[in-house]
Amino acid sequence: MNGLIQLGSVQGHLAKPKSKTPWPAVIVIQEWWGLDEQTKSIADRFAKEGYLAFAPDLYHGELAQPGDGDTAAKLVQKYGPDAHKDLESLFDALKFHPDCNGRIGSVGFCFGGRMSLLLSTTRPLDAVCTFYGGGMQTVFDQLRANLKAPVLGFFGDADVSIPSGTVKEFDTLLDEVGVEHEIIMYPNSGHAFFRNSDPQVYIPEASKDAWERAKKFFAKYLN
Repeated sequence: MNGLIQLGSVQGHLAKPKSKTPWPAVIVIQEWWGLDEQTKSIADRFAKEGYLAFAPDLYHGELAQPGDGDTAAKLVQKYGPDAHKDLESLFDALKFHPDCNGRIGSVGFCFGGRMSLLLSTTRPLDAVCTFYGGGMQTVFDQLRANLKAPVLGFFGDADVSIPSGTVKEFDTLLDEVGVEHEIIMYPNSGHAFFRNSDPQVYIPEASKDAWERAKKFFAKYLN
């Protein structure tokens, strides 16, 4: 059963497995374009793996078309500052959802990659995954002070949107915090290499490897 529903303070795309309830949950957080078909398809993929997957609409019905960076930037400025509140409300709703067994992870892409990390500092996630988290350096202080969940991070060595040295700094921070973590840097891959709806950025080899690693990561910490 898939579709848009309200959980907590936010609507979003809900995808359920076909197996018997309850299930662990995965919060799937959008890129800066908004809750598009790409993000919904990733939630559907997680549902097929046995997770109650929810992709929240952090832009509350607004959406930027792929390639329209000006609109995406305006939407991030409009909704980004309070997006963590929606995610916290969503986590709280999922924690006591009758179809959730209480274990919750998050995965985010670009803007969502940063929000996935930020959520881990205010709610007790069981696993945190970030794909090329845009602006993640802005939440390093919160991570240093509050992060407790295991982390899996994916990046491309040709991603010009993430400042040089930021990924290494992130890895060092995770060492200092002492959480279990793995950081993967894919060669010849840029930003949004996992976005299979955009042939200009999609890197099939990196995407396939990242998906297999993400599945193993969530299976380890959520099941």
